[in-house]
Amino acid sequence: MANDRFQEIAATFASSDRVLPTILQRQAARYSDRTLLIAGDVSWTYKQAASVAAASARALAAAGIKPGDRVAILASNRAEFLEIYLGCAWLGAIAVPVNPALRGPQLQHIFRNSGPKLLVVEEIYRSNLEAVTEAGLLPPRLWTIDASGITRGAASQAAQDEDLPLPRPGDTVAVLYTSGTTGPAKGVCCPQAQMFWWGIYSARALGIREGDVLLTTLPIFHTNALNAFYQALLNGCTYVLEPKFSASGFWPTVRKYKATVTYLLGAMAAILLAQPESADDKDHSVRVALGGGVPGRFHDLFRERFGVPLVDGYGSTETNFVFASPIPSDRPGSMGYLADGVEARIVDADDAPVADGEAGELILRAREPFAFASGYFGMPEKTVEAWRNLWFHSGDRVFKHASGHYYFIDRMKDAIRRRGENVSSWEVEDVIQAHPAVAACAVYPVPSELGEDEVAVAIQRKDGVDLPPLDLIKYCEGRMAYFAVPRFVRFVDAMPLTENGKIKKVSLREAGITADMWDREKSGYKLRR
Repeated sequence: MANDRFQEIAATFASSDRVLPTILQRQAARYSDRTLLIAGDVSWTYKQAASVAAASARALAAAGIKPGDRVAILASNRAEFLEIYLGCAWLGAIAVPVNPALRGPQLQHIFRNSGPKLLVVEEIYRSNLEAVTEAGLLPPRLWTIDASGITRGAASQAAQDEDLPLPRPGDTVAVLYTSGTTGPAKGVCCPQAQMFWWGIYSARALGIREGDVLLTTLPIFHTNALNAFYQALLNGCTYVLEPKFSASGFWPTVRKYKATVTYLLGAMAAILLAQPESADDKDHSVRVALGGGVPGRFHDLFRERFGVPLVDGYGSTETNFVFASPIPSDRPGSMGYLADGVEARIVDADDAPVADGEAGELILRAREPFAFASGYFGMPEKTVEAWRNLWFHSGDRVFKHASGHYYFIDRMKDAIRRRGENVSSWEVEDVIQAHPAVAACAVYPVPSELGEDEVAVAIQRKDGVDLPPLDLIKYCEGRMAYFAVPRFVRFVDAMPLTENGKIKKVSLREAGITADMWDREKSGYKLRR
């Protein structure tokens, strides 16, 4: 790691101290009455957060939860979520955050795979559990969350502080489920130390300073919002957890809390840019925003309008914050540079390294103990496959520029094969997104009657703007290879989005060729070659 203040912060924690109980107690002693958390009407100082975590751990232990037991949390962005998470981390139990949008078989799979002994559920999501109950997968203990807080069942045993052993850095603190785009969702086993390094690496990339106010509207059951809590904790900052992202309410919320750092993934920056311009667009205190996955063309627009540089970066639940750009980015839209403490290779199908400038799969390895995930819960074959040859295989197709920057091309599964030619959905999107009538777009494969794929694009037009499909096709000609020009065009009122604000391509792919698609070949138009 480079010699900087974040290295100094990391060095103050011995390897065995990179666990939540030690981190929280040490920071509570240092920052005491400084505000750590604001979530709705709830706020905790550093000292109070340590007390809440210890009390939560005792309550879990009294309910019969032991180190290594799983505790499912089905709740929205609220303080009680963190209360249970911190209690699990303090005790050595494993938190299993559950996406509140899940229903039916998807929810059954998570409960079947993780086998929780306790479920903590927000009352408004009780109805989600019907399929889990019918399948006999409901845990033996159930706690509920409502406006008054957490309602716990009767304790099965007494527990004292001295009964709670300190977890180790390699112990799993959470199982975070990734979207199952090619099969059932996989539960990523995140060690205590991985969360520590998330806090260090992410804070370094964002240039976080002591006393910053970190505001997130991203869902707490995913990596980004959870690791932002560790960024705040390790750097003496305040963490503001908002219920959800709102385009119209975002900047008023930023002003309310005097936020200095925020997180904008995928389409969120474009959505904010699409809002009507205002005289107070720069009337705020945000110094920097994470802009992972934000197309390069939006960086200058965002900075000019709002005065906020976007930080390019790359990470995954299985790894860490492993690439980042300078502030401001010197090559907007890239992944940035490889972080210190991480090794990376770009390889072919046989795991042999490829030359700079050549595309291949990104594989990664951590230099710090337990800085990456340890595998997939209950899926040993998937773990072996992903970590084969002792490198984590990201499934992302990238290339390395001679400058040292890395560039994302596609998810391997999003690559389109059309009549013997490889088409990058990202490159086609980059052209189409620049069209003045396009608010958002997604390029994806649909089945071809000739075998392989055809190129399809879903487009969300800007309000009040017309875009005939043939005009779009003619716009694409001359800007890309003929074989990459979409055959099918589908207009949508709104893109399907993940909870992190990224376009949910799996929904578009699964829909396939729909009745509302315009077909270039049926129109009779012939592309210029």
